[in-house]
Parts: sequence; C-alpha cells; structure tokens
Amino acid sequence: MRVVFDANVVAAGVCWNGEGSVCLAKLARRQVFAWGSTVTLEETRETVTRLIQELRPAHNAAVRLNWYMEKVRVVEPAPLGKQSSRDAQDDPYLACALAAGARVIVSYDKDLLALEKPFGIQIVRPAMLFKLLQP
Repeated sequence: MRVVFDANVVAAGVCWNGEGSVCLAKLARRQVFAWGSTVTLEETRETVTRLIQELRPAHNAAVRLNWYMEKVRVVEPAPLGKQSSRDAQDDPYLACALAAGARVIVSYDKDLLALEKPFGIQIVRPAMLFKLLQP
C-alpha cells in the first residue's frame, strides 16, 4: 500500500517506541511503501532533527531518521489549485499523496485528520492504518 507519513508520525517513530515506530516497521517489512516530496521530506528532516537534539533519545534516533529518508520514494507534488486544508502547511502532504497515487496519509495532525478523505485519499491515525493493512 502506498502511504505518505506526516512528519509527526515519522518523528514519533524515530524518537519513541509506539505506533510511529510500528509504522516504520511496516515500511521495513514492505507492508507499506512511503512516498514524500522535497517539501514534506525537508519538513520531516527539520522536525525530527530538532526533536533528536532536544530529547536526546537513549537509542540512535539519527540512524532511524537516515534509514527512513533512504527508504521513502520521492515524487514531484501534484498541483492542488486552491488551498485544500485549514493549515496551508498540510497541502504539500495532499499534493504528494495525490501525485504518488497513495491511498492513505498517516498523521496525528488534527487539521489533516479533519479532511477525512480529500481526493479519495484517506487520512488516518497510525492505529487505523494497522486496521487497513489487516487481511
């Protein structure tokens, strides 16, 4: 399944063990294929790097981040036209998912989650992704 992970999900997966890290494990097991754009990946790298510096996790979070950045597939975002979400910073995730043909955007962001299914793309929390992946 093609997915786009919001920066907050990647941050959770890199810095903590929990739903976010399970999302990254799904990527490692090729149960999902992650897509990003230069804009979404730049936000992800900046967000996660800042968290790593602030939190100083006991594990080597930088290795997890670099692994993710190597695994994610890069796509040129599709044009959306007018702003589609309440927060303009969320539109690059929609544009990326649309261009990648992703079925799902995985996020903790309330503004993205409120959109529910724009352009036929589901926006879900990690726990719902796990349910969607069940046979």
